[in-house]
Amino acid sequence: METDSLLTESMNGASGDYGSSSGTEDRGSPGSRRMSYSVAGQSCSVDRAPGDEELYLQQAVVFIEDAIQYRSINHRVDARSLRLYRWYYSRICQWFLGLTIAVLLLLAFVERPSSLSISSDPRFRSPAWQPPCGFTESFEMLCLLIFCLDLAVKSYLIGWEEFRKNKWLIAYTAVIVFSVIDWVLSVSMVCDERLRVRRLLRPFFLLQNSSLMKKTLKCIKRTLPEIASVILLLALHLCLFTMIGMLLFAKSEDPKRNGEWELHFKDFSSSLTSLLVLLTTANNPDVMIPAYSLNRGYSVFFVSFSVIGTYCLMNLLTAIIYNQFRGYLLMSVQTSIIRRRLGIRAAFQILSCQGAERAAEEGVAVDVMLNVMSRVQMKSYYRAAITKEVQQYADVGYMDREQFRKIFDELDKDRIKEHPPLPGYNSPVLQRLQNVFSHYYLTILGNAVALANVVSICTVLVLNSDKSTAERDNYIMEIINMCFILYYLFEMCVKIFAFGWKGYLSYRNNIFDGFLTILLLLLQITIYIIYRLPYSQWDPSSHGVMSLWEMVRLINMLIVFRFLRIIPDIKLMALVASTLLDLLKNLRAFAGILMVVFYVFAVIGIWLFEGAIKPPPNMSGLFNSSMENISSNFSMACGTYEQLGYWSNNFDDFGASIMLLYDVMIVNNWQAFMDAYSRYTTEWSKIYFVSWWLTSSVMWVNLFVALILENFIYKWDRSHSCSVTDVERIRYETSVQLMFREQIQEPTEEELICQLHQHPHLHLHW
Repeated sequence: METDSLLTESMNGASGDYGSSSGTEDRGSPGSRRMSYSVAGQSCSVDRAPGDEELYLQQAVVFIEDAIQYRSINHRVDARSLRLYRWYYSRICQWFLGLTIAVLLLLAFVERPSSLSISSDPRFRSPAWQPPCGFTESFEMLCLLIFCLDLAVKSYLIGWEEFRKNKWLIAYTAVIVFSVIDWVLSVSMVCDERLRVRRLLRPFFLLQNSSLMKKTLKCIKRTLPEIASVILLLALHLCLFTMIGMLLFAKSEDPKRNGEWELHFKDFSSSLTSLLVLLTTANNPDVMIPAYSLNRGYSVFFVSFSVIGTYCLMNLLTAIIYNQFRGYLLMSVQTSIIRRRLGIRAAFQILSCQGAERAAEEGVAVDVMLNVMSRVQMKSYYRAAITKEVQQYADVGYMDREQFRKIFDELDKDRIKEHPPLPGYNSPVLQRLQNVFSHYYLTILGNAVALANVVSICTVLVLNSDKSTAERDNYIMEIINMCFILYYLFEMCVKIFAFGWKGYLSYRNNIFDGFLTILLLLLQITIYIIYRLPYSQWDPSSHGVMSLWEMVRLINMLIVFRFLRIIPDIKLMALVASTLLDLLKNLRAFAGILMVVFYVFAVIGIWLFEGAIKPPPNMSGLFNSSMENISSNFSMACGTYEQLGYWSNNFDDFGASIMLLYDVMIVNNWQAFMDAYSRYTTEWSKIYFVSWWLTSSVMWVNLFVALILENFIYKWDRSHSCSVTDVERIRYETSVQLMFREQIQEPTEEELICQLHQHPHLHLHW
């Protein structure tokens, strides 16, 4: 039979004997302890030093917190290090570190070229405020000093042996050192340098601070080779049809038949670009109109290209990206689950000798576990659920290894929100009213009234759409709004009467309704205070704090927003809404990676194209004039950057760069930007825009769409048998780990024991 180990751990957290199995520690030396026990539970003896029992509890608490957060347990476990470790991962400390990263990234909007101007259009843009040299650099150096402290704490907590094996921390060190050197050069040049290379490295701080983001990035990196074959096939498809197109639309002797050649197939570069844009459907059907007007047979070429490229290869690429990325993400999630099981197993290993004095076999005492759970930092409802499970073993007095593991299965369960009981009334009349006002039909009636309110607002808006705000009769609208607001107030009061304050506030849709009702009532009272009682001769243009029209418009927008109350009452809509909320909460890693890519491409775009496009001097007065005022020497072909008036989309500052990249990611008219910058700079600029299209639109958007589908299907399967009320009661908080829970294999006991013995600071010996 396999016997368990000798568990020893140096109180000072020394890691010099990492990987040692000789068990040569001196039992009598100060600050050391020795525990021995058998897996079969035959014996457990502890030689305690003063304070060891408290240290055991601290270690168990930290290991359980590591398990909850899917963190690695390979860190120092002496008392001082554990206090530092818990402080470092406290909410305040992590929030402060996140704020530091946000400040560093946001400096790009203030640094030269500054984005602090109302308009990004160079025709109307006022000179932006340029910070003096040393202003942003001071904040940047403060952030870098905080990162140095962060690196020092992380390095100390895991030890030198683990630090040498951690590529992210080594890269973290290199990025900080390079950023400091670049900062010194920038200050020495009085902030007059054009390239700040450290700006390109700033997103690294965001990446390295998120474990899930690092896992996602690793999955994306592993996915890239898998889709190379499809990318190659797509490139061959483009090149093949480009050559066919150049043969079909070659220059002829008849100038009337050269429209397609002149516009789209003049040379290899323009031909390839035209078909690449057609692959995204952004220039369809413009690209084929000149040829199609001459001969409808030419449409076969363009239709064949789109069917094969857009509908077959691009969708196949999406499927491959989803399938391969999902597989690698599943592997990453498997690692996270192993971390959770390892943390739980380590906590059991630490606590088992605490209960061995009271039990005949290996186990954890219930009172010890309750003490540990009272110290663990976790959500209150999970703490209550786990504590309730622990108390079930109070009669036995201890839990074995399997029971200890199972109590933490509560972390994977949905939170069932229990509503407070209805208040009791002695009067039969009040009881009957309570039954009426707490009935579900009252909610349906409220939804119908909200729908009628929205329809009435829409009707009035349609009737007054051709009138200016001064010509509109807001008297009728105010009377209608007042009637509906009074009903909303009545509904809120009777629900409070039926459910009580606590019961009313236990429903999220009631909180939403109540907040908007009170806000609408306050606005309505404000209108009557400012404009007195309603008269049909009200002057809409008169101003108090706000004009009457502005206040009425605000009320109507709130009423339209209130109509969203119907979402929780329709199962499919409730699922869709909860899916979107879960995406915002739990799939932040993908948004974070997109933010990193946006940041890097925006900085590169500023380096390459800042000030490249400048409108002609005589165009600055076109804002209030007709197009005939354009000078005859300025040509604006239809569909070009200039003719479409895209001047505000440029790389002149960071904010404008982000917006231009977003427009290209949407791919609608993205060829206008690519064409403009290739004309104003060089043909090689197309590589930048095609690279951004492949990165954002092809890779990231497809990944995000696939994960939206995965998230929704997961939630739909779980709630297929739920009613609308059940969906309201169950708080779905879908994490990536839970999405793939059914495909994950549980680690074996041997695997966990093997990894525990490899812990650099808890030395396990056979």
